[in-house]
Amino acid sequence: MTIRLSLGHIDVYDDRTATFAHQLGLKSVQFHTPNLLPGENGYWSLEELRALRERCDADGLAIDGLENVPLAHFWKIQRGLPGRDEQIDNYRKTIRNMAAVGIDLLGYNWLPTFVWRTDMNVPGRGGAQVTAFDLADIGAGNALASYRLSPTAPLEEPISAEQMWANHQYFLDAVLPVAEEAGVRLALHPDDPPVDAPLGGAARIFNSPASLVKAREQAKASSSWGLDFCLGTVSEMGGEDAVNEVIDTLGPVGAIFYVHFRDVQGTVPSFRECFLGEGNYSPARVIRRLNDVGFDGFLIDDHVPAMIGDPDTWMDISSDAYCSRGRAHAIGYLQGVLNGLGLD
Repeated sequence: MTIRLSLGHIDVYDDRTATFAHQLGLKSVQFHTPNLLPGENGYWSLEELRALRERCDADGLAIDGLENVPLAHFWKIQRGLPGRDEQIDNYRKTIRNMAAVGIDLLGYNWLPTFVWRTDMNVPGRGGAQVTAFDLADIGAGNALASYRLSPTAPLEEPISAEQMWANHQYFLDAVLPVAEEAGVRLALHPDDPPVDAPLGGAARIFNSPASLVKAREQAKASSSWGLDFCLGTVSEMGGEDAVNEVIDTLGPVGAIFYVHFRDVQGTVPSFRECFLGEGNYSPARVIRRLNDVGFDGFLIDDHVPAMIGDPDTWMDISSDAYCSRGRAHAIGYLQGVLNGLGLD
C-alpha cells in the first residue's frame, strides 16, 4: 500500500458527507466520536458498529478507523478515579466489537482537560478564521476549551505528571492484550497544546517527541500500539525539527498509524493555526520523509481555517457546519503534493 488520503474528523455521517467524500475523489472515511454511535451502554455495541459499517459500505466508502470514544466512557480512566475498571471493561468490549465488524483502528487521547485555545476567532490569511493559543493569556481567564471537546466533570484535585503516566500505564496494561488478540490497533494523539504547565489542573505529559517514544516503551513496543501523528500538535512542540524527530524515531518501527495533517505558525508557548504551506514545516518534505521511513497509512484533513462561506467563526462550528471550503482546500493541497511526489 502507499500513502493515501481519507476524509477525516467526521462527527455526523449523512448523505451530504458521503457526497462530499466522493466529490473530492476519496474512497474512505475516518470518524471522530461519530454521532451514529451513542454507546448508551458505556461502549459501542456490535449493532451500532455494524450499522455504521453497512451504511458506509452501501455508499462505497471504506472505514479507515474511529477515534475518541464518548468522553462519558473514558474520563475516569484518564483521571484514575473509582469506576475506571468498569470503563476499561467497556473499552475492551468496544475493541472486540470493532474487530467483529472489521474496523481495526481506534484513536485515543490522554487529555483530562482536553484541547485548549485562548482565542477561537483570529484573522488568518485573507481574513480566514483560525484558532490561537498563548500560555500568557491563561492567567487572564481567556482560555477556552476546544470547539470539539468539553469536560465531563471538573477536576476535584490536580493531577500530577507522575499520576498521568501511571494512569496511562494502567490503561495500556489492561487494554493492549485485548487489542492484540482482536487485531485492533490503538493510536495515541499527542497533547494539544503540548505545554509543560498543567492546564485546568491536569499535567500534560505527551508534549515532546521524547514523551511519545516513552509512550511506546510503556506499550512494550506492541505492534498494536502506535501514534495518531498529529502534525499540528508536534509542530507546536518545535516546528519541522520536532516533526522530523518523531518521523525518524517512530516511523521506521511502524509506530505511526495515521496522520492528522495541519500546521501552525509559532511554537509553544504561543502559536496560531494556519493554512497548509504557510506554517512551520514543508508539507512536501514531511510527506517525502514519511514515505522514506516506510509509512503506508492514511492522512486526514485536520483543523482547517474557516474560509468565506464557511461558519463565520470557529465558535460556530457544529455538526451542521463542516467547514467544507477549508477542508476541500486542505485535501486538494495534499492531493497535489502526493501527485507531485508520485505517491498518489
